[in-house]
Amino acid sequence: MFNQIRLSAWSTGVRTKLSLPLRVELWNGQRLDFSPEPPRVTIRIPDAGAVRYLLSPSLYNLGTAYVEGAIDISGHARDMLCVVGALAANNAPRNGLMRALRTLRHPRDSEGASPRYHHDVSNEFYGAWLDPGMVYSCAYFENGNETLAQAQLKKIDHILKKIRVRPGQALLDIGCGWGALAIRAAQRYGARCVGITSSENQLRLAREQVERAGMQHLVQIRLQDYHDVAGKFDRITSVGMFEQLGARQLPEYFARINDLLATDGLAMNHGLTTTNTHRKTAPYGGDEFVQRYIFPHGELAHLSTVLRAMQEGGLETLDVENLRRHYARTCAIWADNFESKAEQIKLLTDPKKFRIWHVYLAGCSYAFANDWISLYQIVCGKAGRDPGMIPWSRRHMYH
Repeated sequence: MFNQIRLSAWSTGVRTKLSLPLRVELWNGQRLDFSPEPPRVTIRIPDAGAVRYLLSPSLYNLGTAYVEGAIDISGHARDMLCVVGALAANNAPRNGLMRALRTLRHPRDSEGASPRYHHDVSNEFYGAWLDPGMVYSCAYFENGNETLAQAQLKKIDHILKKIRVRPGQALLDIGCGWGALAIRAAQRYGARCVGITSSENQLRLAREQVERAGMQHLVQIRLQDYHDVAGKFDRITSVGMFEQLGARQLPEYFARINDLLATDGLAMNHGLTTTNTHRKTAPYGGDEFVQRYIFPHGELAHLSTVLRAMQEGGLETLDVENLRRHYARTCAIWADNFESKAEQIKLLTDPKKFRIWHVYLAGCSYAFANDWISLYQIVCGKAGRDPGMIPWSRRHMYH
């Protein structure tokens, strides 16, 4: 009875401030609608004890309740995020302060735990909603009307043009995924490529992809930590990897790239950042959800922190490009693909992991769209070089 009284007061308060295409279905058959229009999202509360999640509707509370099966939420994931985000914002303190990500130490023996936790689901799972090239990073929509497959290929080409890859050059791809960038660099430019990954699943399929492309003579895929790579490379790429290290590790990370880079070499770091200068990320408990379920050791740095860490690592920043709009679209397409293949994907994983990814993909699109997080491609070279080695313009990136 007490919970029902609190729920009644809560629903009245929400209706006075918001009009949401939401229906709440209670364990006793009662329905609460929050808009005259038909509901696009339905939250089902199976028992009185689960009311507490609705009364404190943060992204973390409702996301956790959904993932753990304490409540059920149905509807398109993007609609779910919009509704839950509105409820969370309505419930947030007036000062709008966001909780910071936990500051974690990342000793070397724990590095790789986060990417393994995130990436070591089956290749078939990823293949159900990624593009045919299996590229799990922000695509590049040059004109805005490309398919996902076209935009992913354009992203790879955009990177290779930025760093001016030439035939015979040695290229290191840190966090190579399923090998698409290394294969493309070998096919199009004749580069000699080494791709490293921490995922055994990625390693196996990436090597198969290299063989299918007939690029074994130019591309080598290794299960290896970047600390353990030896030699010098003319070009180094790192796509969607550095955000898994933690902000404190960035100067050492960039110093290691500097060590591996040839004197006249170029490197490109493509990665996520927070847009909050105090290293805070998604408000309303969204950061806590990601910490718990997606990247247990992840931490996003602000762009300014990244640029400083590059300089501290002995690298000069040469070019910076914001791809936030591109990642919002990429994640939206992934979320749509995921939902369209839902029945197939449910056979490839357990119900809890399915719900985690259902929320996560749409949540990423929502976070990019709301400028909570961003994505930057940063080209750099060794600091102190002759300025004659720097191009006069960015023309080479587009021709």
